[in-house]
Amino acid sequence: MSTAVGVLILDEPRGLGTTVQATLEHMPDFHTIVEADLGGADAQNTIALIFVDEIRLVDVIDRIFSLKKRQPNLRTLVAFGVLSEDDLRALLAAGADAFVARSKSPRDLGAALLALAEGSERLAPPKRLVDLPEALTELPRLTPREAEVLRFVSSGFSNKEIARRLALSVRTIETHRLNLRGKTQTGRLSDLISLARHLGLPPVVNSDGQHGVQHSQH
Repeated sequence: MSTAVGVLILDEPRGLGTTVQATLEHMPDFHTIVEADLGGADAQNTIALIFVDEIRLVDVIDRIFSLKKRQPNLRTLVAFGVLSEDDLRALLAAGADAFVARSKSPRDLGAALLALAEGSERLAPPKRLVDLPEALTELPRLTPREAEVLRFVSSGFSNKEIARRLALSVRTIETHRLNLRGKTQTGRLSDLISLARHLGLPPVVNSDGQHGVQHSQH
């Protein structure tokens, strides 16, 4: 490539130290940046490399949402150890562009970054995984309150926390969730995240910038 690809490395496992960064810095195809540089970076030529080993899945989802909000054209490469299909669906729904095994060497990670920068289809996950739940042939009609509850549910908040935030009873939230399940025919987090994105509903974060704490990483 004529221009070096900017790489933002996030949540690099402690065991790797600065191995990945040092390797990429010594490869002429790349230069690493910090998150503060993202606003001035060329999003078309920048990739965020996000490791998911040591942080919760909902925090990875939050990172991707936040990065895509700041730079809609930014591409994200998720380096993972073990992901279930539900994890994969949730990350795709959040906007992850490609995946690579965490066990790859730093140079192999560099090759994956370069392939993504060049538009390689090899790293792209199956399109069917980002579709709406099979039970939905069209977007469901939700009431304003149901849409509001969906925002919280898809962000990982518990019924109790949603009730507190919306000044409603837990029983009322449970009723809204039952109505959502009836209209969507699903209760899986990954499907709800995908639906919320299709409906254009932004995620909800706590005052400390995090999603709800109901879900933990697999």
